[in-house]
Amino acid sequence: MIDLRSDTVTQPTPEMKKAIADAELGDDVFGDDPTVNRLEAVVAERLGKEASVFVTSGTQSNLCALLAHCGRGDEFIVGDSAHTYRWEGGGGAVLGGIQPQPVPMMADGLPDPAAIAGAVKPKDDHFARTRLLCIENTKDGNVQSVARMHEAVAVGRANGLAVHLDGARMWNAAVALGIDGAELTAGFDSVSMCLSKGLGAPAGSVLSGSAALIEEARHWRKMMGGGLRQAGVLAAAGLYALEHNIDRLADDHRRAASIAAGLAAIEGVAVAQNSNMIFVDIEDAPADLQERVNTAGVTALISRRDGSSSIRLVTHLGISDDDVATVVDAFAAAMG
Repeated sequence: MIDLRSDTVTQPTPEMKKAIADAELGDDVFGDDPTVNRLEAVVAERLGKEASVFVTSGTQSNLCALLAHCGRGDEFIVGDSAHTYRWEGGGGAVLGGIQPQPVPMMADGLPDPAAIAGAVKPKDDHFARTRLLCIENTKDGNVQSVARMHEAVAVGRANGLAVHLDGARMWNAAVALGIDGAELTAGFDSVSMCLSKGLGAPAGSVLSGSAALIEEARHWRKMMGGGLRQAGVLAAAGLYALEHNIDRLADDHRRAASIAAGLAAIEGVAVAQNSNMIFVDIEDAPADLQERVNTAGVTALISRRDGSSSIRLVTHLGISDDDVATVVDAFAAAMG
């Protein structure tokens, strides 16, 4: 089965499994797992930050950042369809008493810079205290340039806000822009980076920032049950991914573009493609479209409403050049 549901469905390669098997281990809660320590040091250096902390997931990474930046009764400004606002269970509000303040998100995924200043609360006991601005890159595969992100960052800075980057797929953005991680993340107080999406590790994310912020984040990680022991088995996969799986993201982008071009040639199919993500809308789609493409050996996220189907396809290291034609042919056959 060609699985295009997400870039989280990848399996560790034999080389990554060997790195896991050979990992030198200790107890990370005591701070003496050498592989975890090396991963944290490597990520901090690559992103130009003072320190990093390895966490279990992107959701935990973003939540540790929110809790480290904000106290109870504080708020963060965020795009109205951002992951930290809509897709992470309301953790900041539930666990930290932190209020999200959504603002309109523009077509490329940037919170509208014109709306940020107006969302900052005045110093008044009636209001939550605005502390943080959150930006996401990539957003639905959309890549924002450094200059584009800094349009929002500048507004946040002018209003005394810290700025956090949800960079779950930041390496897709860096590869698409042809820049390194430090250049992409310069100007952010904290950065969340996922290892288990495009980079192909089985689990884990890394939160980076100042030494003081990361010390606070470690406290929250422990409180949330994220203090793992011989976590070097996961960190080793992350180190392998950082060494071998960043540059190859360009292949994912190229294959996504090829799939998008093939699907766009099918009558009645509208397609948009951003980095490794393809979004497809089909009017008058067959009611059994999911079953038809599954039978052809392809699985994807397909939602159906009022006779139309909306589909998200995500390329990753488990997709080959040969798979591109198979995917296009599966949808063409499904559409008759």
